[in-house]
Amino acid sequence: MLRTRVSSSDLQSVGYDATTCILEIKFHSGGIYQYFKVPESINRGLMAAFSHGKYFHACIKDLYFYQKILLKTTY
Repeated sequence: MLRTRVSSSDLQSVGYDATTCILEIKFHSGGIYQYFKVPESINRGLMAAFSHGKYFHACIKDLYFYQKILLKTTY
């Protein structure tokens, strides 16, 4: 999923798939999480928020089912 870099001390980039309603967030800590059944209005609110981190904690975290994305590494 393509993500857009955001200016935040917590979030690095955000992507959204309107077809599946999946919101994908990469954190500066390195973790990538997908949040399911997220309405497009929540994505728009996150992207328009003055503080992406505060919006995430108030309107997304612990409110939507999520999973951490495990990236395959090659040697």
